[in-house]
Amino acid sequence: MTTHSAATPAFPADHFLNRELSLLAFNRRVLAQAADTRVPLLERLRFLCIVSSNLDEFFEIRVAGIKEQIKLKSNIVGADGRTPQEVFRLVTREAHRLIEEQYALLNQVILPALRKEGICFFRRSEWTEAQEAWIHDYFRREVMPVLTPIGLDPAHPFPRVLNKSLNFAVELEGTDAFGRAGGAAIVQAPRALPRVIQLPRELTGIDYGFIFLSSVMHRYVGELFAGMNVLGCYQFRVTRNSDLFVDEEEVKNLRTALQGELPQRHFGDAVRLEVPDNCSPMMVDFLLQQFGLGRDDLYQVHGIVNLVRLISVPDRVDRPDLKFKPFQPGLPKPLSGHQDMFAAIRKGDILLHHPYQSFTPVIDFLQQAADDPQVVAIKMTVYRTGTDSVLMEHLLRAAQKGKEVTVVVELMARFDEEANLSIAARLEEVGAHVVYGVFGYKTHAKMMLVLRREDQGYRRYVHLGTGNYHPRTTRFYTDFGLLSCHDEITADVNEIFKQLTGLGKAVELKHLWQAPFTLHDNMLAAIREETKIAKAGGKAQIIAKMNALLEPQVIEALYAASQAGVKIDLIVRGVCCLRPGVPGLSENIRVRSVIGRFLEHHRIFYFHADGAERLYLGSADWMERNFFRRIEVCFPVLDPKLKRRVIREGLRAYLADNCQAWDMDSDGDYRVRPSRRVRTCAQELLLGELAER
Repeated sequence: MTTHSAATPAFPADHFLNRELSLLAFNRRVLAQAADTRVPLLERLRFLCIVSSNLDEFFEIRVAGIKEQIKLKSNIVGADGRTPQEVFRLVTREAHRLIEEQYALLNQVILPALRKEGICFFRRSEWTEAQEAWIHDYFRREVMPVLTPIGLDPAHPFPRVLNKSLNFAVELEGTDAFGRAGGAAIVQAPRALPRVIQLPRELTGIDYGFIFLSSVMHRYVGELFAGMNVLGCYQFRVTRNSDLFVDEEEVKNLRTALQGELPQRHFGDAVRLEVPDNCSPMMVDFLLQQFGLGRDDLYQVHGIVNLVRLISVPDRVDRPDLKFKPFQPGLPKPLSGHQDMFAAIRKGDILLHHPYQSFTPVIDFLQQAADDPQVVAIKMTVYRTGTDSVLMEHLLRAAQKGKEVTVVVELMARFDEEANLSIAARLEEVGAHVVYGVFGYKTHAKMMLVLRREDQGYRRYVHLGTGNYHPRTTRFYTDFGLLSCHDEITADVNEIFKQLTGLGKAVELKHLWQAPFTLHDNMLAAIREETKIAKAGGKAQIIAKMNALLEPQVIEALYAASQAGVKIDLIVRGVCCLRPGVPGLSENIRVRSVIGRFLEHHRIFYFHADGAERLYLGSADWMERNFFRRIEVCFPVLDPKLKRRVIREGLRAYLADNCQAWDMDSDGDYRVRPSRRVRTCAQELLLGELAER
C-alpha cells in the first residue's frame, strides 16, 4: 500500500470557486449572526468578536501566503485559475468591505443597544470629573509603571512590534532634557494590561460601565513625555505572517526545531496595519513605511483597532436575559446511572453527540482506565486539548501508576504548539511514551485506545471522535464520539497506533479509512459507486457534512455523480469551492451552511449504497491537506440504531433547518431562504431532544 500524491489533473477553472473569497463569505455569515435581532444581545457582541478573531487568522495564514507568493513572483494559479495578484486584489477589496460593515454594526447598532441595557463603553468626552479622577489614578497606579516610551531618533530605532499587539504612535513637539527636537515616539502596551477596564458602580450609576485602555492612553500619554507637547496619539496594530516553517531536510529533532521557531512567529513579515480613522496622514505613511506595507494593506477603522478584546465582556456581564439560555448536556441511555464504563461498552457501541450530550463519559472512560488495575496500556492522540486539561491529568496519573501510556502529540497544531510542547514535557517527566507522529504528516485523527486484561484475555476499547479532546470546546462545538470494543474496529485503531509509534508498511484495515493511504481513494470509490447505481436506474444519494470542501478530484467526482442523477446534499460550514446548481454540471447538488449558537464541526459521510446506507464519521474535511498531508481516520457506524441516530441528528435535521441555514448559489453567494413552513432549527431541536431539561 503506497501513499497517494496530492498532485491532481487540471480541471476547468470555471468549475471552482476561490478559496479565500469563500472564507470571507463564511465570515460574512458569522457577521450576520451579530446583526440578527433574534440572537441575544451579548451573544451578538460575541459573534462580532469571533469575526475579528477569524480575520486575524485569515491574514496571518491565508493573506500572508498570497503575499509570499507575490513576493516570490510565483506564477502558480489556483484551481479557480486566478493568479496570486488577482486573488490579493479581490480579497483585499472584500476584506475592507467586510470590516467596514463590521464596525458600522458595532457603532451604530450593538453599542447603542448595549447602552440601553445599562452596559456602557464611555468615551473620553463623556467622563465626569469623578470618573476622570479615578481613571487618572488608575493610569498612574496600574498603567504608567509598566510602560516604556521609545522616542524615535538615530539612537532609538523603530522597535520590534509583536504580532497583533496594541501600540501607540505619538506625535510630539518641543525639546527634551537633552535638547533633542520632538518628533515621534512609540509606546507599546504590555499584554498584561487589560484592554477593557470596568469602572466602579458608584462612579457610573450602572452595573456595567467600561472604558478602553486606548482611551486611557490617549488622555494621559503626555505624562510619559514631560515638557513635550503631544500633537497626536494613535493606536495601531500590525498583523504578521504566523505560519511556521520547519525544513524536513534539516530537522533532526522536531521538538527542538519547533521550540526555536515559535518565538519568531511574533515577528514574521507584516501583512496588515490597523489604525483608527483619525490617524494623521503623516503617521499613516510613516507606519506603512516602517512595516513595508502598501495602501491595500491599511485598514482604517472607526473605533478600537482590535475588536477581539471585547470578547471577554459577555462573560463579565451577569445578564442571563441577554445570553443564550444555559443547558445541561444529557447522557445516552446506556450510560444513565451506569458507573462502569467498560461494562457499558461491552453491551454495545455508545454514541455521544456533543454538545447536546456530555463529554463527561469520555473523561470517565480515561479516568477509569487510569485507575483500573486490569488496564495495562493506554494510547491516545492529542491535537488540541488545552493547557489545563483534565484528560492530561488522568494520563499523567496512569503513567505514574506504571501503566504503559503512549501519547501521539501533534506539535504542529496551529496556534496550539506551545501548549502541546508543555503537555509533551509533562508526560515525559512521568515516564509516558511521547511521540510526534510522522514528520510531514499532521496527526489529526482523534483516537484513544485502552488495553484491558479480562477473563478471556486482553480486550481493546476505543474512543473515536470527530472533534478534539478538549473539554472546553466540546461545550460549543458539534461533534460525534463513538465508544466501542468491536474487535475489528479496535484492531484497526491498534494498527494505526503501531504506524505512528514504530516503523513498517501499512496493513490493510478492515473498517477504517485512513489518510494518507486509503481515505481519498475510498471516498472517490463511494461517490463513483453511487454514480454507477444512478446510471443503472437505481436510487442514489450522497449526503456529506463537513467544515470545508476544496479537493478538486472529489469535486469533479461529485459533478459526474450529479450528471448521472445522484441526489447530493452538502452541508459545508465554511469554505466550499464547488459550484452547485450549474446547468449541465451540478443541477442535482445542493450546498448549505448552518451558522448558529454552536460551531458546526462534525464530519459525516453518507452513501445510500443501494439501500445498504454506508455511514462514516471522521475529523477530515474534503481538502488536499486532509487527504494527503495528514493522518486521518474515518470510521463506520455499524450499529443500525446508532446509524439511524447519526442520519437523523447529524444530517436530516440540518437539511430541514429553515432558520440558521444558508443556501449557496453557483456564484458562491449565500442567502437565507424565507420559508412559510413551521420554523425548524436543527440546533434548538437537538437541544430539546438530547440535553437535560
